[in-house]
Amino acid sequence: MTEREQLRAEIARKVTELFRLEHEPDEFVPGKTRVQYAGRVFDERDMNRMVAAVLDFWLTAGPYAEQFEQKLGEFLGMPEIVPVNSGSSANLVAVTALCSERRGERRLRPGDEVIVPATSFPTTVAPLVQNRLIPVFIDCTLGDYNPDPEQIRAAVSPQTRALMFAHTLGNPADMDAIMPIVREHDLIMIEDVCDALGSTFDGQVLGTFAEVATLSFYPAHHITLGEGGAVFTRDPRLARIARSVRDWGRDCWCGYENPPDGKCGRRFEREVPGVSGHYDHRYFFTEIGYNLKLTDPQAALGLAQLEKLPDFAAARKRNFQQLYSGLQEWEQQLLLPRWHAKADPSWFAFPISVRASAPFNRQQLMRHLESARVETRVLFAGNVLRQPGFSGIDCRVVGELPVSDRVLRSTFFVGVYPGLDEARIDYILEVFADFMRADLR
Repeated sequence: MTEREQLRAEIARKVTELFRLEHEPDEFVPGKTRVQYAGRVFDERDMNRMVAAVLDFWLTAGPYAEQFEQKLGEFLGMPEIVPVNSGSSANLVAVTALCSERRGERRLRPGDEVIVPATSFPTTVAPLVQNRLIPVFIDCTLGDYNPDPEQIRAAVSPQTRALMFAHTLGNPADMDAIMPIVREHDLIMIEDVCDALGSTFDGQVLGTFAEVATLSFYPAHHITLGEGGAVFTRDPRLARIARSVRDWGRDCWCGYENPPDGKCGRRFEREVPGVSGHYDHRYFFTEIGYNLKLTDPQAALGLAQLEKLPDFAAARKRNFQQLYSGLQEWEQQLLLPRWHAKADPSWFAFPISVRASAPFNRQQLMRHLESARVETRVLFAGNVLRQPGFSGIDCRVVGELPVSDRVLRSTFFVGVYPGLDEARIDYILEVFADFMRADLR
């Protein structure tokens, strides 16, 4: 072993020691320990991967990013992975790439309509607005909180070109009903899988139904890179455009290697229209782009997190089932989540709607849970059109969106993430029971 290798091994041992000193799980004390709805789950392997990347000091995207692309692609069964710095950026890159002139007649153009649920997270809708597309808002179905297939069909007009939606909280949408509509009208479909990594419908991984799909690696999601996200597709041309949008808009695809003539060997063969002579491919810009790259330390963490993903998914399903079984006693007051018979959700969270007939409202129940140190969250924006930032956008609305408004008023969720053990789930159920029994007396 060389001196360098010895030093690195010693650093790894010290990192492991430090992890065990500083990050051993605290004893759970009911009523005092905060029961989070989500959070990062990591161990000494994650810390050592990140430290190793920092020691290499390749701070932007580099070798670890390439490895992460490969491993994530293997997990998803997808050939083209474009890592980015967040799930929101993934949505922006995906939609912007679909608008590229390089897609010819298949491109989305300003004024084209894109069907999207009103219950979407804001950054699912924002890229449509930014690219001057027209969101067509539809309602969701209560209980699974996914787009209503009949609403999708009703929303289609001669101007409709695409459909974009998230599989809400990891719960697969009804793809048996949605895909025939997509095929019938030749719609471009974008799947937002930020909450649903590892979920399947009829055995097929979510995100692989669509022309392009997106992921998020925020700490609340299935694996974390701190921040981070990804675009994935089967279309190599679309992936190349997406990489260009992510990398300042330049056309260079040479990756992280830096030979004099570029990885492609054709670095100086591009020509700028109207300018004589050849131009450096590294500064040849074919898209309106940004700098949305992942960093190498993040990718190193992602490699370690991917190894844990099957166990993470199993824990989410186990925690979900424990909550579901325990809350069934209160179904007359609480609407519990529903899912399709062909769906195998890797749940992001456990959604609940307070029924209109209940002798209490959502705010009262959430306040009780929070006072007992059980974290809750509303279902994001509810009806996004009720949010001030989206009130004046150019859009079309199908119907009155009554279910989306109900979600806005009555729906929330609690956690199922792998950091919750059986004792914490039992405590969540106890807090629910205390409230329900007191309120129903």
